[in-house]
Amino acid sequence: MTNTYDLNLLTALDALLSTGSVTAAAARMHLSTPAMSHTLARIRESFGDPILVRAGRKLVPTPRALALAEPVRALLAQAHALRGPADADSLAGLRRRFVVRAPEGIAVVFGASLSIALQAEMPLAALQFLPETYVDPAALREGRIDLDIGSFRTIDPETRTQVLSEQALVGAVRAGHPLLKTPKKTPITAERFAAARHVGVVPRPGESSPVDTSLAALGLQRQVALLVPSTFSALIAASRTDLVASAHERSARGMAASLGLVIFELPIPVQMEPMRMAWHPRHQADPAHRWLRDCIARILNDPHWIKPSVASLTGNARRGVI
Repeated sequence: MTNTYDLNLLTALDALLSTGSVTAAAARMHLSTPAMSHTLARIRESFGDPILVRAGRKLVPTPRALALAEPVRALLAQAHALRGPADADSLAGLRRRFVVRAPEGIAVVFGASLSIALQAEMPLAALQFLPETYVDPAALREGRIDLDIGSFRTIDPETRTQVLSEQALVGAVRAGHPLLKTPKKTPITAERFAAARHVGVVPRPGESSPVDTSLAALGLQRQVALLVPSTFSALIAASRTDLVASAHERSARGMAASLGLVIFELPIPVQMEPMRMAWHPRHQADPAHRWLRDCIARILNDPHWIKPSVASLTGNARRGVI
């Protein structure tokens, strides 16, 4: 191994390890494939390791390459941060797109407030939401998203997390739903709840619904007649059908009036689900990222958040528009 090496090789190394392909890495770095092959040869010489070796038709990283991947990515992120604002006072001039993976209801219920806050502090920045169904386990680690928000139960030990809130799950049905037609002051039983047709939200890979878990503990099982990608979609479906939705209390109550929903306490003991925010440690000290985390935590816990203007949804639905 040589005593020195070109620091530009780190960018090429990151591209090679991220793509696992000389051709794809070349395209990312706007180089020809032969030029990238030459760069890979220089990387191998500098690190005294093959880095990528052929296995069938693919290139696979060596153990040394796997060990280098995260430190190299972190170094590049730190180098990139040097070009940004030095402190929070410089955020007004920052041009940056923050990508957040979150339940759709976060964008619907809190998107307006977050946009207004962003305009006040970082007017040149933008906020992009990706749905929870965007399956990319390495997205935080490899920098494709900046924040991950949700009630996820499996957490990468490499990430930093913060509990935003703990919310109970509640039931939501349209006014006049058969489940509500019980004698006065008679509670909805677990059996009647389970016997109804439900709309469920597609869980994250490897996770199950806490409602199903609680019902199973009682020897009951519900029929999920419709699966949708978000709580917001589930609430809309419940407002137009006899399906029963189970949703976080704040989202459900925020949408109830506009969608004509009746909220009720679930007749089964369901553990409160913490809403978490996760990020990669390389963003821990970044002033812009720290401001975004603080802003999201503040707005999601603000009782005076700007409620979504969805009253038109009910009117349009009556006219068959949506």
